Amino acid sequence: MQGFASVLAGMPFAALLIGPDARIHATNAAARELLGEGIEGRHFLTALRQPDVLDAIEETGRDRQPRRTTIQTSEAGRDSTFQVHVAHVDAGPAARGVLVSFEDLTEREQAAQMRRDFVANVSHELRTPLTALMGFIETLQGPARHDQAAIDRFLAIMAREAARMERLVHDLLSLSRVESEERVRPRTPVDLAATIGTVITMLRPLAQERGCTMDFAGGEGFVVPGNADQLQQVFTNLVENAIKYGGAGNRVEITLAHHARDATLRMPAIQASVRDHGPGIDPLHIPRLTERFYRVDTHRSREMGGTGLGLAIVKHIVNRHRGRLRITSEPGAGCTFAVILPRWTG
Repeated sequence: MQGFASVLAGMPFAALLIGPDARIHATNAAARELLGEGIEGRHFLTALRQPDVLDAIEETGRDRQPRRTTIQTSEAGRDSTFQVHVAHVDAGPAARGVLVSFEDLTEREQAAQMRRDFVANVSHELRTPLTALMGFIETLQGPARHDQAAIDRFLAIMAREAARMERLVHDLLSLSRVESEERVRPRTPVDLAATIGTVITMLRPLAQERGCTMDFAGGEGFVVPGNADQLQQVFTNLVENAIKYGGAGNRVEITLAHHARDATLRMPAIQASVRDHGPGIDPLHIPRLTERFYRVDTHRSREMGGTGLGLAIVKHIVNRHRGRLRITSEPGAGCTFAVILPRWTG
């Protein structure tokens, strides 16, 4: 049995052996963590309570045919999915019985669900403007064919809906590109002050249109290893959001600061913060803000031209740069988005 126990210990997932007497004869550490300590020597019916697993063990014990079943568990608020493999083994008198192993499929199932949700969200986001376009085209081809006022009004709406689709496709392509490069760390020195200065110049007309002022002091020595285009995309997204969602007459403050040793990155770092003085966000929403298509206010976001992907793109770019994104807010006190990046050391 000692030799078989070492075999169980080398298995990549939880496993246990049930002997001919229907008691658990051997387990590995993963099985004890999953099912609890002290299960060896117990009757399998008292240690394993999933009906499908019990049925598979009893049937395999009778006909010696391998079986598989899938179970779901919920422990400490965490839902898990396991594929349970049941097989007869006969490795001598001390290692004979039914081998039960638990393959953890949780991450695979979560990834599959994320893909399904992503496809559903993309389909929904595209279907809405596409349906509008098709309806207006049908109207222009029919009842409004000779109505110039209706033609002008509908064409303006169609242009807006087409632009919305274009933004979504652009963000989808950006997200795909960033994800494909996420494991490749950029190593070119980038001046964050200059990058943010360019962003402010680009967004000044939007800020003026909304009566928003932007404060940025800049400074010297704020250099990080990075991809200039991607970092510009990060701060364009964050500053644009601060302008749009901060409300009329809002003030956006962009600051840069050195950290001799950031506690999270454990190295010298630079923090770039974008703060608005708008209505703020309920802290309940903050953990989910970087999820794809997650919106605090769906209607308002769409009115502002948002695709629901901007902060997801920001998160992936920051991850690629081995940095951290911190979001703080409370209702009525504005929001602060802080990007912490490793400092360029040459």
